[in-house]
Amino acid sequence: MRLHARRPSTRWLAAPLAAVLVTACAKKEAPPPPPPAVEVAPVVQKDVPVIQEWIGSLDGFVNAEIRPQIEGYVLKRNYQEGFLVHAGEALFEIDPRQFQATYDQASGTLSQYEATLANAKTTVARYRPLAAQKAISQQELDDAETRERTAQANVESARASLEKAKLDLNWTKVVSPIDGIAGIAKSQVGDLVNRMTVMTTVSQVDPIKVNFNPSEQEYLAWVAKHGPPEKTLRAGENLEKGPLQLILADGSVFPHHGRAILVGREVDVKTGTIQLAGAFPNPGNLLRPGQYAKVRVAMDVKKGAILVPQRAVSELQGSYQVAVVGADNKVTIKVVKPGPVEGTMWVIDEGLKPGDRIIVEGLQRVKSGMTVVPKEAASPAADAAAAEVPKADANKEAGK
Repeated sequence: MRLHARRPSTRWLAAPLAAVLVTACAKKEAPPPPPPAVEVAPVVQKDVPVIQEWIGSLDGFVNAEIRPQIEGYVLKRNYQEGFLVHAGEALFEIDPRQFQATYDQASGTLSQYEATLANAKTTVARYRPLAAQKAISQQELDDAETRERTAQANVESARASLEKAKLDLNWTKVVSPIDGIAGIAKSQVGDLVNRMTVMTTVSQVDPIKVNFNPSEQEYLAWVAKHGPPEKTLRAGENLEKGPLQLILADGSVFPHHGRAILVGREVDVKTGTIQLAGAFPNPGNLLRPGQYAKVRVAMDVKKGAILVPQRAVSELQGSYQVAVVGADNKVTIKVVKPGPVEGTMWVIDEGLKPGDRIIVEGLQRVKSGMTVVPKEAASPAADAAAAEVPKADANKEAGK
């Protein structure tokens, strides 16, 4: 009988081997992730003009509605629509034949009455010495003098009628009362017009007026800074020296300054605003009534303001936050109070101090207490430079 040796079971051999492998793996811990790399920049500290802007609508400095003084048919239009016309220039002509006939009739009537008056004066001059000599009765002299006075009154009445006929005849030429831009004609050749008809409108646009509506608080702040309206509304002074700027619809800054010329009588109780009007030089008549523009003015200057790039500020449920990197490269999330926008920069009223380094790129990857690898970003001053050009003039005006 042959005896066979039993082979050891592989199941028993595999179990100790697995245990050894698990133990070896447990001794090797996963390495921590490296600190995230972020871009940081120091805050910018400088004087910043406190800019206020309102939406304004442009209007002619003077708007003259052109209406005829008589009733008649339009015979001719003499001006080119949308172009400059001068005071006294004929814009339309109305058929003058009827008024010419009336003028001629009034002229003839006057000549008739003047002849009657001359005869009455001759009669009175002849009767007076005769009445003194008792050659004629006093009644005959009195009647002659009455006829003279009646003839004189008729002459004066006829002269007035002739003057009225002359005015009507002259009014067949409808003229512009001012220099300005003439609008589109609302009356065409052949139309019957009267005193209620607006044939066109002529607007003086150099200077041009802009109407805007600041709030009551903004108005009071302006008065506190610059004094009462009687002091600041100096329409007769050079408009170019005024503090107002105009931002056009395409975002460009109008190259000429203006000044306020009018403050409304009352505050609108529904909106809490007060109407103001400014005037701007408009050489070349670039600006036209009806355009919309922003009226900008430097209300004050914030000394030593803290500015950060707008992209460095995050908003969460109405709270604004900035990530500050300390000297030990650890992040601190700070709640800040933002102020006005200055170009691509944001003025921070509270929460930061000069010298703070803030994260401008990679803000979403960090949290408070985390260590980061900071990398210097482009200087925020480069971002602020874009804002300096349109604000330079306003800053100068605010410092006055």
